[in-house]
Amino acid sequence: MTGTEASPSFRLAYVPGVTPAKWVRIWNERLPDVPLTLLQVPAAEAADLLRSGGADAGLLRLPVDRTDLSAIPLYTETTVVVVPKDHLVAAFDEISVDDLADELVLHPLDDTLDWERPPGRPAIERPATTPDALELVAAGVGVVMVPQSLARLYHRRDLTYRPLTGTPQSGVALSWREDRTTDQVEDFIGIVRGRTVNSSRGRRPTAAESPQQSATGKKAKSQASGAKGQGAGAKNHGKGAGAARGKAPAGRSPRRGAGASKDGGARRGRPRRRS
Repeated sequence: MTGTEASPSFRLAYVPGVTPAKWVRIWNERLPDVPLTLLQVPAAEAADLLRSGGADAGLLRLPVDRTDLSAIPLYTETTVVVVPKDHLVAAFDEISVDDLADELVLHPLDDTLDWERPPGRPAIERPATTPDALELVAAGVGVVMVPQSLARLYHRRDLTYRPLTGTPQSGVALSWREDRTTDQVEDFIGIVRGRTVNSSRGRRPTAAESPQQSATGKKAKSQASGAKGQGAGAKNHGKGAGAARGKAPAGRSPRRGAGASKDGGARRGRPRRRS
C-alpha cells in the first residue's frame, strides 16, 4: 500500500536521546500543508507503537525486529560511563571496560546497549529505568553505561561522564511498518537521507504550484525551446544565402574569360616578338 491511504498528518515517534528537530524543520519547509506530530515514546515501546498504527514512522534504537518493520540505520552513538563528579574515573579523558572490573555496574531494564555480559560487578537488582539508575549513581551506588545522548538528556550537576571503549554502541534507525510505506514515509526517508527537493521520492507540487500550473509551465518552456531552435535555423539559412550571393565557394577560383592570361592581363594589344 503506497500513498493512496495516507493520513492528512504525519506522526513521527522518537525515543529518548534522539533529537529530530533538524529533520522536522526541513519537513515543515518542504511540506507546509502536511502537519508533523512528534510522539516521544520509551525505547521499549516504540516498535509496538509502529505495529499498532499509533505512528507512521519512528526514530528507534537498534536492533529492530525486521519481520514486519523496515529500518534504515542513521548513526551510531558513543557509549559513555556516568559517575559522580568526584569519582576517580573523572580524572581521565577516556577509559576502558577493563577499568570498571571492580565497580558496581548498574544495568537498567530499559538499557539500549546490546550486552552479552555487562562488565564490572552486577547489582543485586536492576533499576527499572535509566533515570532511576542515574539517581543511584548520584547517591554513590555504582556507575551506569549509556549512549552519550542519554547522558546529556539526563544531565545532573553532581554527575559527569567519560567515553568508554570496548563496549557495544547504540545505533539509531528510522523505522516503519513495511506494509505502510506511504508517500509521506517516502518523503521523510528522503529528508533523513539528505535528498534535495528535486530528487526526493514522493515529492508533490507545492502550494504555490498546482499540478496544472506545473504542466502549463513545462509546455510553455517546451514551446519556447522550439521557437528558439527555429529562429536559430532561419538565421543560419540567411547566412548561407548571403554566402551564395557574395562569395565564391571555398576551394574554387573565379572562371577566366577567353584569352585571359594567368596573370590577369589581356593578350590582345601586346606587340608580338618577331622571330
